Amino acid sequence: MQDKFYQKSVEETLSSTNSNRQGIEESEATKRIETYGYNELEETKPKSAFMVFLSQFKDLLVIILIIAAIISMVSGEVESTIVILVVITMNAILGTVQSIKAQNSLNSLKQLSTPHTRVIRGGKTMEISSKELTIGDIILLEAGDVVGADARIIENYTLQVNESALTGEVESVEKDVAVIDSECGIGDQKNMVFSSGLVTYGRAVCVVTAIGMDTQIGKIASLMNETKERRTPLQLTLDDFSKKLSIGIICICIVVFGLNVWQGDPVMDSLMFAVALAVAAIPEALASIVTIVLAMGTSQMAKENAIIKNINSVESLGCVSVICSDKTGTLTQNKMTAQQIYRNHELINASTLQETKPIDRMMLLGFALCTDAQTTNDQRIGDPTELALIDLLETYHIDELATREKYQRIDENPFDSQRKLMSTLQIIDQKPVLLLKGACDEILKRCHKIQLDDGIHDITQEDKDMILQRNEAFAEDGLRVLGFAYRYVDKKTIGMEDEEELIFIGLVSLMDPPRVESKDAVENCQRAGIIPIMITGDHKVTARSIARSIGIYHDGDICLEGMELDAMADDELDEQLENIRVYARVAPEHKIRIVKAWQKKGNIVAMTGDGVNDAPALKQSDIGIAMGITGTEVSKDAASMILTDDNFATIIKAVATGRNIYANIKNAIIYLLSGNLSGIICVLAASLLGLPVPFLPVHLLFINLVTDSLPAIAIGMERSTKDVLKEKPRDPKEGILTKDTIKQLGVQGIMIALVTMAAYFIGLKTSWQIATTMAFSTLCLARLFHGFNCRSKRSIYRLKLMSNKYSVMAFGVGFIFLTAILMLPALHSLFSVTTISLEQLLTIYGLAFLPTLLIQAYKTTKDLHLGK
Repeated sequence: MQDKFYQKSVEETLSSTNSNRQGIEESEATKRIETYGYNELEETKPKSAFMVFLSQFKDLLVIILIIAAIISMVSGEVESTIVILVVITMNAILGTVQSIKAQNSLNSLKQLSTPHTRVIRGGKTMEISSKELTIGDIILLEAGDVVGADARIIENYTLQVNESALTGEVESVEKDVAVIDSECGIGDQKNMVFSSGLVTYGRAVCVVTAIGMDTQIGKIASLMNETKERRTPLQLTLDDFSKKLSIGIICICIVVFGLNVWQGDPVMDSLMFAVALAVAAIPEALASIVTIVLAMGTSQMAKENAIIKNINSVESLGCVSVICSDKTGTLTQNKMTAQQIYRNHELINASTLQETKPIDRMMLLGFALCTDAQTTNDQRIGDPTELALIDLLETYHIDELATREKYQRIDENPFDSQRKLMSTLQIIDQKPVLLLKGACDEILKRCHKIQLDDGIHDITQEDKDMILQRNEAFAEDGLRVLGFAYRYVDKKTIGMEDEEELIFIGLVSLMDPPRVESKDAVENCQRAGIIPIMITGDHKVTARSIARSIGIYHDGDICLEGMELDAMADDELDEQLENIRVYARVAPEHKIRIVKAWQKKGNIVAMTGDGVNDAPALKQSDIGIAMGITGTEVSKDAASMILTDDNFATIIKAVATGRNIYANIKNAIIYLLSGNLSGIICVLAASLLGLPVPFLPVHLLFINLVTDSLPAIAIGMERSTKDVLKEKPRDPKEGILTKDTIKQLGVQGIMIALVTMAAYFIGLKTSWQIATTMAFSTLCLARLFHGFNCRSKRSIYRLKLMSNKYSVMAFGVGFIFLTAILMLPALHSLFSVTTISLEQLLTIYGLAFLPTLLIQAYKTTKDLHLGK
């Protein structure tokens, strides 16, 4: 187990790392680099494109088709062989393109490290590549530096570090040297700095305690390496479906082959008959159709500000039952904002100060002058809390730079985490004025007067109690509070001793406020049967306050800290899981544990986030959602979906799209299987009756690849209904072939088979060639008509025929193709058809339309009965 350096003194840390304040010698550094390696992250080697391509041929349906192609080639059916192999190869290429994603997570993590770091080696200060940092190096940090490794602070000069990449929290952390006795998480290890942290204020001297994969960033990289991408519910459902279908097809083909041989047919003819049956049964274009429908869904979602990296994740959204959301930058604005001001014993909105009042003027001057942050057109420099004060000044049309130019700072006492104050000295109205900003309780200790609307008065204990009560109320609401005070002095330089006998002005509360749309988005989540969970690195009080304000947390719910989660056994967490709505002060490993706990209960979990600390959980979740604007490259690489507007509400639109896409894919599968079932029934019937084959392999391939594909894709384009979010998330364990689905398939398949066999028997009265032509044409056209039936559970009367123009176009294209094959003699030999009479053609049209007429009559009656 790695040493807990935050619990060790400076001298103990230097001893543990075999270092001293003068730094290790260059020769020693070289030895340590040989021992510990370079300060860099290890990468995992991704699968090659060729191996990914080969893996696409593992599917049983594909193997059956390959066997069918080999048999066709041996028997001289060259056209069938070519068509089957082309289809298989196209599907494999599509699958490869889907599977190969850029594995950039660790590369992005690498980019977080600074290229150079200032160190002390052998008593000399020098700059080295951060890659060459090693255990025991003494590093020098100052404002603007990015920390190159994990290190223990040995000398601190008001250091503040933004650790949002690790903790997800926008507020800079005030650092300290003091030993921390108790166990604590990363966010509370005030005497440590971590790789990727950005120094926003002050400076420090530190000793390196961990490098490379042993740093906190390295641990995240390890978690990401260990976390395997989960297969989506659709992939699992289709795998299960393919397996069952394959076994069924193999069994039927063996039975038919045996029957034909038993009846005295030649072995090769019997084998070809079995091949025809396999081709009839397998929905060759299913994989392509699913891919195309999902791709259409990703295109639609991109227009709605959601970019999908893995198209299989589109459908996963449809059965998401839990959304674990990061707070900062996801549910909140990722920007500290002034909320309310307390002065003159009154609580007012931060934007309602009156510059003409002396007390309010002094408050505004404190915001502008007793801060170091500044903003320009393209830059925001400084601590987020101070930037919030500058932003507030802009609402009053006050330019902080112009104000500082007018009232120039002539001296200052920088912020100190021990005294929790900063003070500046400037000339205001020809008088030297000391302005102070800091913790309320520390300022009150130093105040002997208070400014009110009617002037300056001696501060009483009652005044102090009222101020402290307001400060406590702000804290209970999860707000950060700053106090402001001032005094007049008679000199041009100041020291700490001058921060006494102050005049209290007031308090300002600040917070990272919720996004405007977050509350509505949470309500929509809950209406859709989805449980929203907040996971944050922020403090418990703040997290609970934000969660309560947007509707995630309610009375009776549990708010848990990371340390409390660590103390929980898995069975205890399982027991309380559904009551825990907020997790605070969490580490990356906590987030993965929370996601896994929900997954263990059979839930499909979405995880949103924008920081490096979110990346492992984004990868572990069923659907990782990263923020496109504020998100780090690491989180984007680990996620399945990226929100280009960083809007939590966009997730709900994506969920609606995901649910609709699954419904459309299921309808497309019903369309394909019911049509293929009709072909199987026809082939089996002919076999049992001892009749010639009603179709040739080329007929079935044409139906499956041409006239089936376009209507199936059109079904995938069906628009969603308004009620899609009123439904509960579907059970991911529920297969495609439910009892109701099988019943629907059976009835529809039998209806199409009956009219097809009717056409076949009518044709047999003339010749076998006419019979096969009529059977092929009837089956083909009946399935084209059937595309309208499979658009929805509702009737075309209610849906309106032209509400899906793609469905009408698909029917038109298929009808034209079929008519061309029947009418153009040049195509007869290619598709193994013969010339038919007008009467036979009209018979085909009438028989083909009959199943659709009956199905639509049933659906219309049902709609009218339900009052839809």
